[in-house]
Amino acid sequence: MSGPIVIITLKIAVAAVTVLLLASLVALATGRRRLHGRINFFFLVLTLAAVLGLEVLIRFVNPGVFDYFDDAARRALRLHLWFSVPAAMLLPIMYLTGRAGRGRLHLALAMMFVILWAGTVVTGIFFLPHGSR
Repeated sequence: MSGPIVIITLKIAVAAVTVLLLASLVALATGRRRLHGRINFFFLVLTLAAVLGLEVLIRFVNPGVFDYFDDAARRALRLHLWFSVPAAMLLPIMYLTGRAGRGRLHLALAMMFVILWAGTVVTGIFFLPHGSR
């Protein structure tokens, strides 16, 4: 699998799970907390699967997949990771605090997550190059 294909696949995945996140927020806004939790469970599973899949790919399957990146692309990837890694780390904690009914903590984590996820979306979709240079 080539680097550009991996980047395009990740861009599609980020966009798709963002739609799930928005659906989850709509469910919450309409008072459907149980649906909010269920959608968030799938958001969690799909996001962590993408992160773990990428890690397996770049560590074991094809460590040189992004060797074509120039310095600007590497900086864009680094910036993206500054948002996406903390967001991915918050996900399980947020899910568990929501399930446990820890509303204030869950809401505080959710506010941090929304900021991190917005950065993930912007840097992942608009900053990362998907063409070879």
